[in-house]
Amino acid sequence: MNQIDLNGRHAVVTGAAQGIGLAIVERFLASGASVSLWDRDDALLKETVSGLNGEGAVHHMVIDVTDAEGVADALKQTERAIGGIDIMINNAGIAGPIAPSWEYPVDAWREVIEVDLNGVFFCCRAVLPGMRERNYGRIVNVASIAGKEGNPNAAAYSAAKAGVIALTKSLAKETPDLSISINCVTPAPVKTRIFDQITQEHIDYMLSKVPRGRFLEREEAAAMIAWMASEENSYTTGAAFDLSGGRATY
Repeated sequence: MNQIDLNGRHAVVTGAAQGIGLAIVERFLASGASVSLWDRDDALLKETVSGLNGEGAVHHMVIDVTDAEGVADALKQTERAIGGIDIMINNAGIAGPIAPSWEYPVDAWREVIEVDLNGVFFCCRAVLPGMRERNYGRIVNVASIAGKEGNPNAAAYSAAKAGVIALTKSLAKETPDLSISINCVTPAPVKTRIFDQITQEHIDYMLSKVPRGRFLEREEAAAMIAWMASEENSYTTGAAFDLSGGRATY
């Protein structure tokens, strides 16, 4: 594992209790950062934090990213605990049901957009003023290859992740004069508990589209994101970093 220097940096990772989020937390702690884990699953979050005991400076908050006021309050509490946030990783997300668009449940559509897109916006909106004041920040938004390519029977997820890509580019263009880098990643699927939300048929479809012939590993995502969150990533902003195993066509 290459050593990424995050010593003295304070990070927040959403959706941090499992999957890619947990892999990011582990990589950040190994790189010297203090990390606050944000997740809405109280029991799983406590279990995860207990498993991290002794690995570094760890803080945690039970938070629903769709609650804008709750996000702002959580940020204040987190900064009191570990200091001003240098790194924001917006990873929390849900898949939603698998159905053709004309049968897609309206309530499910709204929930996916709330979590996967609005939640990212609320977290960025909360953390950016402090980053601007300190003239330093790294934001990485976890989008998806579905946001570039679009997946059939997953219109809400695909649309939300496309929105994350566009949001990332907009925010980057608002902060080019500062030492703030705002980028996103577009991963292929990873075998996490999000697979429990989708059908085997859809899982097989997604794998069939990956030229690598396998799903992305959590640690591979964390490795790229760790560099994106480092001081070394001082020039690139507003970019979508491909993690699709060759699937992306642009």
